[in-house]
Amino acid sequence: MPRPPATTNRRKARRVERRTGSGEPAEAEDPTTGPNPPPTSDARPADVFAAGPRPDAARALVGSKQEKAKDGGGALAFLRELPVLIVVAFALALVLKTFLIQAFFIPSGSMEPTLEPGDRVLVMKAFDTPERGDIVVFEDPDPTRQPDRGVVGGFLHWLSEGLGFARPADEDFIKRVIGLPGETVEIRKGKLYVDGVLTPEPYLTGRPDRRDYGPQTVPEGTLFVLGDNRLNSNDSRFGLGFIPRDKVVGEAFVVIWPPSRIGWLR
Repeated sequence: MPRPPATTNRRKARRVERRTGSGEPAEAEDPTTGPNPPPTSDARPADVFAAGPRPDAARALVGSKQEKAKDGGGALAFLRELPVLIVVAFALALVLKTFLIQAFFIPSGSMEPTLEPGDRVLVMKAFDTPERGDIVVFEDPDPTRQPDRGVVGGFLHWLSEGLGFARPADEDFIKRVIGLPGETVEIRKGKLYVDGVLTPEPYLTGRPDRRDYGPQTVPEGTLFVLGDNRLNSNDSRFGLGFIPRDKVVGEAFVVIWPPSRIGWLR
């Protein structure tokens, strides 16, 4: 038997209430959009409109400021340390020049062809007893008398010479060791004889010097030196005499300038 229409409508209304949880009638859903319509093309996330920069941008800004502060601090620290670095560099240069190695300029042609005017050589100060054939730098054995500068003045003068700010009162010499203490040296017709034995000199080139010398015995504590350019050299034969061992500055071992002449000395 068919049910009355009113009864059927009341049952549909109760089912709708149970589904919505309220006594209000449920709105009809648009079948094209559903319950949650998608945002339109103009919608933007809420964080776009938040005040201030994004967190990652803020961190980058802080990091950039810290790096700039660090760089500025490093530059200031370097400037503060610069005077100390300069003093240390001068001190090291002075120690090297005084005790280890020193550069010398060749002013004349007395050692040609081994050394030419304008050459620069390095001299090793810490070396053993000189041997025959060594090229040595030595102070003037007859130096000019110097004024009394006192303790402080003498130290300042020594310091200025060591750092290259003052020129030495007497020039140094560079020659080759020929005779050692106790040996007898003689030159006959351009040939060298040591203790009566002919001694070869392969470093000599060009026109030979035929002038004779000796025989002379080298005193203890001294050296007999000659220039390789025998025809144009102020050495132990003429003017310098025997060189006291304590006047020897060191042994020249390498040419460092000009570049075309760089090489070891022998």
